[in-house]
Amino acid sequence: MSNSRTTVEVDGRQLALSNLGKNLYPEFTKGEVIDYYARIAPVMLPHLKDRAATRIRWPDGVDGGKFFEKNAPSHTPDWVRTATVPSPGSTRGRETLDYVVVDDLPTLVWCANLAALELHVPQWKVGPRGKVHAPDLVVFDLDPGAPATIVEACEVARLLRDLLAEDGLDSYPKTSGKKGLHLYVPIKEPKDAERTSEYAKAAAQRLAEEHPRLVVAKMEKRLRKGKIFVDWSQNNPAKTTVAPYSLRAASRPSVSTPVTWDELDSCADAADLMFGPDEVLSRVDKQGDILKPLLEDHQPLP
Repeated sequence: MSNSRTTVEVDGRQLALSNLGKNLYPEFTKGEVIDYYARIAPVMLPHLKDRAATRIRWPDGVDGGKFFEKNAPSHTPDWVRTATVPSPGSTRGRETLDYVVVDDLPTLVWCANLAALELHVPQWKVGPRGKVHAPDLVVFDLDPGAPATIVEACEVARLLRDLLAEDGLDSYPKTSGKKGLHLYVPIKEPKDAERTSEYAKAAAQRLAEEHPRLVVAKMEKRLRKGKIFVDWSQNNPAKTTVAPYSLRAASRPSVSTPVTWDELDSCADAADLMFGPDEVLSRVDKQGDILKPLLEDHQPLP
């Protein structure tokens, strides 16, 4: 395929987009990926703002190889915001990495043009002068172990919602875009950044003790068969979670989609909670951003 380029202006920035007709999914082109991200940007960008983004890139499409990109590449435009973040144990042997922060539409389109199909972010933010704040989110990743599916994950999500409510915390679900669910709790920043991990681990263990036939909170994969693993570890400051509205790499494009509790209540089949880009755009047109409380309703941890 020829390396065709198209120059466009996005909010005053000039971007050279390449190979728009190339399939990044078997039946979904790079141009369609960029179009989706440009159209979903009004609701997605607030969830990316001020967060150091890890980009997962598939330059040859989902049937080719992928690589994780944390550090901003050398060709990063000077108008793209970056944040220098401590990264002990980096595979590059560096004590810090210069992360891209996806704060605006041109940066989001630039990432999509680099075939960054997935954007993953931590539960904490960086300030305007680069200070790393304590987390303002707690997240639980509900991961089904076969033969369990997202249907059982919905049941566990409701149990976890009720457990969190006992602690005075409201929670909000989204699909992972693959086989599981994510449950978020917006919180006020604790003084100790490790507090969120401690709380999430304790909540997951409590749920596993109360529902041992359905829930597991230990990391060993051998324990997960037929159960829902409530993964609390993504609250570690070094970990990230796929961002709301991000595409996921699969044979068909799927999206990590905010969902309602009513949808979880009525889920009878895994297909009920699998959404593609067009479906998500239609949902947003009708519902707006149902994860907006994550941006506003910060609650104190007990």
